[in-house]
Amino acid sequence: MSLDAMVASILDRIGPEVGQGRVADYIPALARIEPSKVGIAVATLDGNLYTAGDAHEAFSIQSVSKVFTLALALGRAGSDLWQRVGREPSGSAFNSIVQLEREHGIPRNPFINPGAIVVSDILLAGGRPKETIAEILSFLRWLADDDTVAIDAEVAASEAETGYRNVSLANFMKAFGTIDGPVADTLDVYFHQCALSLSCVQLARAGLFLANRGVDPVTGRRVVADYRARRINALMMTCGHYDASGDFAFRVGLPGKSGVGGGILAIAPGRAAVAVWSPGLNDSGNSHAGTIALEELARETGWSVF
Repeated sequence: MSLDAMVASILDRIGPEVGQGRVADYIPALARIEPSKVGIAVATLDGNLYTAGDAHEAFSIQSVSKVFTLALALGRAGSDLWQRVGREPSGSAFNSIVQLEREHGIPRNPFINPGAIVVSDILLAGGRPKETIAEILSFLRWLADDDTVAIDAEVAASEAETGYRNVSLANFMKAFGTIDGPVADTLDVYFHQCALSLSCVQLARAGLFLANRGVDPVTGRRVVADYRARRINALMMTCGHYDASGDFAFRVGLPGKSGVGGGILAIAPGRAAVAVWSPGLNDSGNSHAGTIALEELARETGWSVF
């Protein structure tokens, strides 16, 4: 079966699962998202694109953005970044404060909220939030090869108005010296990066460099070093789905990063980048139908890394 027919068939088969789960209603701007939305895009290294469903509709990628800000921050700080952020699975919820106290303000990994807040602080580096936000947006537009990639201002404002736990996490880390800049500035960057709005097509295209050893296979531009691409993929595999990362590796077998907007970016090294979107979340805060779609895709293609 061709990839084109396969992605259409998968979306058709998972139809009963779409709309199951709960949208991220604790963020008011996301509470209104129609739970019946579902899309998939597969971008392959040869430059082809295979889509089905609502693959061209933009959505809030939320924590999927952490993959791209990590890549950007590693380019700036190099291995020094790992002195402020760990590389181990957390085994806890994405916004947990428990481990921070026990481990002296050092987040377990860059994909849980406190770790991503530290990455935002590294990108800010004492500068102005507006400039750092513009840098992140420019990076995503460059990766997606699409200048229409945008930040949803309503989502960013909604995050800032309701992000009390993230404010607590940032202040807690500031007390330990893990955050360098003003907490308000760091959080401004963080809330805006989470409000990045991309379609499945744009997201798969933006992630394609991770399937090709750090090089965009379409343009030939190197985005990150080979070894950094491997390490980002490794962190996606072990930490990309929070306390359900092990289950995702067991079921899908691909590096992946989820977001509470219902999106998941998955990487099939040497083959493709895949983006799925379905807003209904399971108990771990990951897309219910999206996870099932990726499990089906990995099974049918044999793309699991195991």
